[in-house]
Amino acid sequence: MAPTDMAESPQRLLVRPGRDLRLDILRGWLQVSIFGAHAVGSAFGAYGIHAAWGLSDASGQFLFLSGFVLASVFTLKARRDGAAAAAQDTWRRAGRLWCKHMALFLLFGAMILWAERALPLPGEGERLAWGLLVAQPFTALWGAATLLYLPNYIDVLPVFILAMLALPGMLWLVARAGAWALAPSAVLWAGVQVGAWQYWGWLPVGLDPLAWQFAFMLGAWFGRRALLEGAAVRRHGWAIVLAVLVIALGFVQRAAEGFGGGLDVETIWMLAGKTHLGPLALLHGLAIAYLVAVLVPREAGWMRHAVPQALAAVGRHSLDVFCIGLFLSWMVSAGLRMHPGHGWLDPLLTLAGIGILVGFALAVERQRLAPAAAR
Repeated sequence: MAPTDMAESPQRLLVRPGRDLRLDILRGWLQVSIFGAHAVGSAFGAYGIHAAWGLSDASGQFLFLSGFVLASVFTLKARRDGAAAAAQDTWRRAGRLWCKHMALFLLFGAMILWAERALPLPGEGERLAWGLLVAQPFTALWGAATLLYLPNYIDVLPVFILAMLALPGMLWLVARAGAWALAPSAVLWAGVQVGAWQYWGWLPVGLDPLAWQFAFMLGAWFGRRALLEGAAVRRHGWAIVLAVLVIALGFVQRAAEGFGGGLDVETIWMLAGKTHLGPLALLHGLAIAYLVAVLVPREAGWMRHAVPQALAAVGRHSLDVFCIGLFLSWMVSAGLRMHPGHGWLDPLLTLAGIGILVGFALAVERQRLAPAAAR
């Protein structure tokens, strides 16, 4: 892994690549999948998302794509305005994301506390680890602000914030050490796997940032490579076969679990657990990313049809869609728990939730395009 310093070469002009419709559609589908995964108890979450039939999760794939895009943005800005300006831009983005995280914490916490009092859901706050907000609200706010108190549904954005804060340093190291710059990130991930350390949060987290940052940094590495070399990866027959085998392994495991077979629970958790981003989960996600990169074109005729275009709109406004989706997914889950045995309620609530997310994205997209259309 020889050092590469192409980003610092002043002779080579970097040009911002055109919009990759493939990535917009993929990010849109990942947001719909994340909604389904959080809508606990829904048939869509149990069977309709790709995570139900494999070993990786939409959150990890979205984190990888976020690193991919942000590293490209950083590298372009560093070439134009310097590394310091690019770092400041990245940290400002992280600051804005922190503000969204705090707003999400306050609004979601208010909804959970209201639900305990207004709905037949006693103990909902404690069930979702929001009890501290009731008992010691100022302590809870301080913990949320410092990314130490992360109750259920609110432990995703801090992973992005911490990874974005570290991104400029990682890319600085990449320019001087090449792929060896991934070593510190890999060591952090590996330490979580063997139990040497874990995130220092006050609660057990759904996504351990010390492990999940590795997916972001891998995405950043490939995003920088795609910008500088024209492609993140090259197409190789043997790599396609290996990627297909990994995905097939995940499908077989999930199918076998449905019949009480496959690897035992402890083993599959160790190898593919979500909290610590187990090695098979990471490998499965990378296999999907590789196949998309080498087999799916940047643009194709089918991408202009209604459903792909709707997903693309969701992908272009993924952060806001994600935040709204957390509220909607909890509402779906709560509705199903309050009204068990009503089979018609599941598809109704799920489709309504997806419809709201897509409708919101399309409305925002129309507003974004309106000034251009007026000209």
